[in-house]
Amino acid sequence: MTTRVLVADDQAVVRAGFRAVLAEADDIEVIGEAADGADAAEQARHLRPDVVLMDVRMPGTDGIEGTRRIAALTDPVVRVLIVTTFDLDRHVYDALRAGASGFVLKDVLPADLQVAVRTVHAGHALFAPSVTSRLVGSFVPSGSEPAAVPAAPAPVPAGPPPPGLAALTERERDVLGLVAQGLSNGEIAQRLHLGGTTVKTHVSHLLGKLELRDRVQLVVFAYENGLAGGG
Repeated sequence: MTTRVLVADDQAVVRAGFRAVLAEADDIEVIGEAADGADAAEQARHLRPDVVLMDVRMPGTDGIEGTRRIAALTDPVVRVLIVTTFDLDRHVYDALRAGASGFVLKDVLPADLQVAVRTVHAGHALFAPSVTSRLVGSFVPSGSEPAAVPAAPAPVPAGPPPPGLAALTERERDVLGLVAQGLSNGEIAQRLHLGGTTVKTHVSHLLGKLELRDRVQLVVFAYENGLAGGG
């Protein structure tokens, strides 16, 4: 099965480089290019790629807003893979909140970029949950001092509980907390003395009840709603 990719970056030479790298894979096809987030969202709406390789910092409409617009597309879902220069960047966290499925650094090895595109297309979070936890934990206010970051995080606004939160069982909250800590399904199963299939089912129920796209979004949700402990 061929993975169809749209490349979004304001620099033509960068777009050409990514196109060349992805063209080396027999199962990946670059079907378009975009120079900013608005262009990427519009092309994604018409072309319906499987994955958009999205730069964060672009003049005009940036990659965060572009990601937000693309994440709203359904039937079929278009997934966004963020490309950035820094692995701990406020903009990356904002992009994850907007609906991105993960990120890679711009100096990623060609073979690793191809694997990343396939991984996101398959519906998985691109990077290890522990990396997600480190990133999100740096920006979401908590009881402890956050790590040094480029900009201070905005406070999480008070308000009614998010939809679906009240429907979670105690066990699902335990699983969610451990997902946010960066544990894999196997590690969660071991910690909670559950079967691997049972944990996978709990994660699936969490995604459905909370109306979230993938494991990355579960981590963000858990941190923003004070559920990043558990187990």
